[in-house]
Amino acid sequence: MSKNSFRVITANTNGIRSAAKKGFFSWLETQNADVVCIQETKAQRDQLDDALFHPQGYHCYYFDAEKKGYSGTALYAKQKPDQVITGLGWASADSEGRYLQADFGKLSVVSLYLPSGSSSEQAQQKKFDFLERYLPVLKEQINSGRDFILCGDWNIAHKPIDLKNWKANQKNSGFLPEERAWLDTLFDEVGFVDAFRVINQEENQFTWWSNRGAAWEKNVGWRIDYQIVTPALRNTVQRVEIYKAERFSDHAPLIMDYVF
Repeated sequence: MSKNSFRVITANTNGIRSAAKKGFFSWLETQNADVVCIQETKAQRDQLDDALFHPQGYHCYYFDAEKKGYSGTALYAKQKPDQVITGLGWASADSEGRYLQADFGKLSVVSLYLPSGSSSEQAQQKKFDFLERYLPVLKEQINSGRDFILCGDWNIAHKPIDLKNWKANQKNSGFLPEERAWLDTLFDEVGFVDAFRVINQEENQFTWWSNRGAAWEKNVGWRIDYQIVTPALRNTVQRVEIYKAERFSDHAPLIMDYVF
């Protein structure tokens, strides 16, 4: 049986219309991705009628937040999915368009935008609530017999290697002990796999940089964008790349090639 390469790109665009103006879709045309997962579209579908937002050769799906200019996910697939699932089943997540799943045979690819907790204590509590509700879903998924590639902005750096200034950030949202422990549980107990680290165990592999203090220029970043996979896919990961030659947002696209 011949094996096929399967390319998945995940990108937080921090406003899909803004990223479009910076050349995101021109770049995407050159990438030959099978599935593209986008987070923080920050747009309603009626603002995305332009053909640019429906790339040729892809089936395009959007799941918007009710609040305009906020959150939202998208997923583009070369192959028409067997089904598309929007939402996780609780209002605080689904009203913000945070979860979009496409099923292809026994494979599911997900575009996920996990809440940020950095703006306030209330936002952090909302993030903890999401994590608490999401874990049972993940346990169900890993026991379902399906293969999952969970793509997106998880808004958590897992280990000291995953951000530049880890010591100074231990009390900051995104690197709190409770958040890191949640990822420990996801990987060590539930059994999901951080696909990037299967291939690349190096330092300074970041996907997000603050807009403050020349963080991009100095590479003072965080790795908070992931492709997280079920155990059967661990050995299918062939290649990883964080694309930094152009900047489309404060996040860099994460490209991964699988061979099935």
